[in-house]
Amino acid sequence: MLELSWPWFLLLLPLPVIMYFLPKAKPKGDGIWWGNSEHFVNHQDNKALTKRPSLRYGCLLMSWILLVFAITQPVWLGEPTKVTPSGRDLLIALDLSGSMQVSDMALNDQPANRLEAAKSVLSGFIQARRGDRIGIIVFGSKAYLQAPLSFDTKTINQLVQEAQIGFAGEQTAIGDAIGLGIKRLEDKPSDKKVLILMTDGANTAGRVQPQQAAAFAASQGVRIHTIGIGADSMIVQSFFGPKAINPSSDLDETLLKNIAAQTGGEYFRAKSTQDLQAIYQTLDTLEPTPTEDIWQRPLTSLFHWLGLGSIAFLALSLLASQQLKLKKSSRRKSGPVRGDQP
Repeated sequence: MLELSWPWFLLLLPLPVIMYFLPKAKPKGDGIWWGNSEHFVNHQDNKALTKRPSLRYGCLLMSWILLVFAITQPVWLGEPTKVTPSGRDLLIALDLSGSMQVSDMALNDQPANRLEAAKSVLSGFIQARRGDRIGIIVFGSKAYLQAPLSFDTKTINQLVQEAQIGFAGEQTAIGDAIGLGIKRLEDKPSDKKVLILMTDGANTAGRVQPQQAAAFAASQGVRIHTIGIGADSMIVQSFFGPKAINPSSDLDETLLKNIAAQTGGEYFRAKSTQDLQAIYQTLDTLEPTPTEDIWQRPLTSLFHWLGLGSIAFLALSLLASQQLKLKKSSRRKSGPVRGDQP
């Protein structure tokens, strides 16, 4: 429905009508002396034009009406929409080290590397977290903030999909990723601060030790859930033919378990894309979104549309006035008027 912020400005609407009916000053004397007949003809033309409806005056009237309504600051109230606030700040730390390119996962029955599988599952998880503020940290040899905490899940998801292996280096700085997560969460007033750390290796780089970072996270009330990603068996082609290897031999599960336990979180092992999907479903249970909903109506301002309409009608009025002048000018040039007096 339509709502006016300043409805009292509507009192200005009848102003042109009031000015039209106000008494006008009349010339003194019984007659008017016209310097020449050309002036008399122009006066007669103008007098005739004011007595009949004119496009010019209609446009001026519409311009005035739209201008007054624009001044009232009208807004359109849309349909009520449900918003689920949570107050939870949730950061996702995603490993982009070189080992994430190992193709021991599958998507749609096709081989996929670990990062592709992680991004596929994260997409659905992020879209379902409406009401949470979500941020993305990417880490390799160093840790970087890919996306700050935001309710805009669509943009967050897009930034996740744009992440590529090697953006942050080839090694794995788990401690730096946790430290950056704490830094981004420490100034937030929320009492629900969560960091989800996903990696496929061990801490091989960085200036901060993971255990020290985890201890500081616990003191700051940051809960860390850790996910170790990577299959435990993979067939590769060797000189002697197919060979089974463990592509996750570098995964430091002991470290990830300790980080989760120290901060009150959980450790998960994802050996396939299906495992990842099940893990994030479990995380939805461990970190539920609130059930209390807030109904909001979207507000759409109509000020600029009415303002543009007012300008358009004013322009039409000026155009009509210009055409009238051209018409009168051509009429004067068509021939002299009889009876001209100096």
